[in-house]
Amino acid sequence: MQKSSQRETERREARGTERSLARRAELIAVGRKLFADTAYDVLSMDDIAQQAGVAKGLIYYYFKSKRGYYLAIIEDTFADLVTSAAMDPQLPNAERVSRTIEGYLRYAELHQAAFRTITRGGIGFDSEVQALRDGVHHAIITTIAQGAYGRTDIPELARITLYGWLCSVEGMALDWIGHQRLSRATVRDVLVRALGDALRTIAEFEPSCPAPDRLDLLPSQGRPHSSPASEI
Repeated sequence: MQKSSQRETERREARGTERSLARRAELIAVGRKLFADTAYDVLSMDDIAQQAGVAKGLIYYYFKSKRGYYLAIIEDTFADLVTSAAMDPQLPNAERVSRTIEGYLRYAELHQAAFRTITRGGIGFDSEVQALRDGVHHAIITTIAQGAYGRTDIPELARITLYGWLCSVEGMALDWIGHQRLSRATVRDVLVRALGDALRTIAEFEPSCPAPDRLDLLPSQGRPHSSPASEI
């Protein structure tokens, strides 16, 4: 009887945890939209609670403060972006690089509000937000380095050059989702070509990082348009 009672208690606790996690995820989903469309300082906890359709105390229960709520939203959004750009380590290196860029752009296109929140911020300079963003940059640069060189322990010159390229990716993606005048495939191909230029520049200054001979574009899907960008 004692074991049966213990199992029932554990099941109730598990169900409670699942409901709690689901409610927290719902609040984060609401917050993504709110903070993407409205400046952080403009929104009050009363505004947030009204938009979420919950009591203000529930938000304090899960996140302690408005800033805690915002940081949870940013962290969750960053996690989605890293997951979107993460590549199957079994893929050929060149394909991993190309699909990383494709995944990044797809995320920006399908989650525009969240992407703008990531790249434009919302509290001004915040060390915790910046640390989260730096984590995303590190994850993507690591994937690019693994795909281009087959290793992640790259020299500082290579890292900073790839970081500069990634900053240009952010800027181009922001402008692209704002106008939508080009296809995702076209933007991807341009960024792949720009990455090729960056890798060749790295090779000139850092012989330990030779540029790959070729970077293929999504071979399983083919190219949706006629502009070739596979040679780097």
